[in-house]
Amino acid sequence: MTKQKKKMKTIKAILLILFLVVVTFFTIKLIPLFKDLGSSEGRALFKTKIDSMGPLGAFMIIGLVFIQLLLAFLPGEPLEILAGMCYGTIGGMILIFIGVFLGSVIIFFSVKKFGKDFIITFFGKDGYDKVINNKIFKNATKVELILFILYFIPGTPKDIFTYIGGLIPIKPMNFLLISTLARFPSIITSTFAGSNITSGNFNVTIITFIVTFVISAIGLIIFSIIQKINNKSEVKL
Repeated sequence: MTKQKKKMKTIKAILLILFLVVVTFFTIKLIPLFKDLGSSEGRALFKTKIDSMGPLGAFMIIGLVFIQLLLAFLPGEPLEILAGMCYGTIGGMILIFIGVFLGSVIIFFSVKKFGKDFIITFFGKDGYDKVINNKIFKNATKVELILFILYFIPGTPKDIFTYIGGLIPIKPMNFLLISTLARFPSIITSTFAGSNITSGNFNVTIITFIVTFVISAIGLIIFSIIQKINNKSEVKL
């Protein structure tokens, strides 16, 4: 193993430890309050607890999203729901966007600098091969549109796509805007669901989860269709 690979694996381990530490902190602070969210008093106490954390709570949400994006194998939806619970639909969404943008910047330019070694560190050799051999990202004339669609549809593996930004024919700013803002439907539904939990609108939350699940399933089907179409076009060429 090269010195560079060892360094990146160390960074990965440190990020995972930081993530677990912050999650543990939130768990200790908030989990005891979750059981009382069914009552107006419990929801008021939850809000008071969040307010007492001040800017630290917001920075922690951003930090968690930032680390989750880098690690990628960790699911992002629970953080989006937590952000909605703590800071409402819009406030939570803004915090998620900030974390996603910062993470995307680091990933994009790290891939530019370290190339495949950076991707292999976080995804393994199999993950790298799937990314680099995926034909849907090799069409320079359509790559931005394809990326926008894939980020826009809930259910597609967005965090994996973020790692290919430094390897495909796309301008840095275009990629960063697409990889951040095109996540809007996925993020807003999660923060909306989280916000309704702390508002006591559990029926709305359940319906939101069901609708999101259905849309996600459709999104995965569309992603599969896009792959097949591009594979066929490559064969014809």
